[in-house]
Amino acid sequence: MRYPSTHKEETRKKLIGSARAIAKRGGFGTTGVDELMASIGLTGGAFYGHFPSKEALFAELVEQEISNSAEMLAGDESSPPDHVAKRLRSYLSSAHALHPETGCVLPTLGPEIARAAPEVRATVEQGLKRLQKSWSARIGDPDAAWALIAQCVGALVLSRAVESERTRKEILASSRRFIDETHALDEKPARPSKPS
Repeated sequence: MRYPSTHKEETRKKLIGSARAIAKRGGFGTTGVDELMASIGLTGGAFYGHFPSKEALFAELVEQEISNSAEMLAGDESSPPDHVAKRLRSYLSSAHALHPETGCVLPTLGPEIARAAPEVRATVEQGLKRLQKSWSARIGDPDAAWALIAQCVGALVLSRAVESERTRKEILASSRRFIDETHALDEKPARPSKPS
C-alpha cells in the first residue's frame, strides 16, 4: 500500500501533538519512544524515520510550545487594552491547573527544559523575552513583567503540587488577587527609563 506524499509530515505532526500531551501529563524523560509511537498507532522503530533522537523531538516540541505560549500570552498591537489581565485570569484558572496536557509547557516541563541542551534553553529564553517585552510595554514596568511571568508559572506549579481542590483554588485565587492588587495589570503608558 502506497502512502500519500503528505503521510510522513502528517505522522510527524501527530507524533508531536501526542508527545506534547503525554509529556505534559507524565514528563518527557520518563516516556519511552515505544509509548510515544504507540499513542499514534505505530511501532517504536518508526520513530527514527521522523526524528534522529528523542532529544530532537523534545527540542521541537519545546520550540513549538514556547512559541505558541508567547504568542497567545503576548498578543500584538491589535490586542485589546485588557489583554494581559484576561490572559492572566485564564492562565491562573482551575481549568489550566487541572489540564496540564493543554496548557503552558513551563510549569510541566520546566525542570526538564532546565536540563536540556543549550539550544532548547535558548529557544525558551527567546520566547520568554518576547513575552516580557510585550507585557512590559503594556504595563509600563519591565521588572513587573518578569515578576508576573514568574508568579504565574510558580502559582501553577504549586496548584498542581497540592492534593486538595480547596488549596489549589486558594493558591490560584490568591495569586490573581495579589496581581490585581499590585495594579500591575493596569494598562499604563510605559515609565520613562531611569537615567544611568
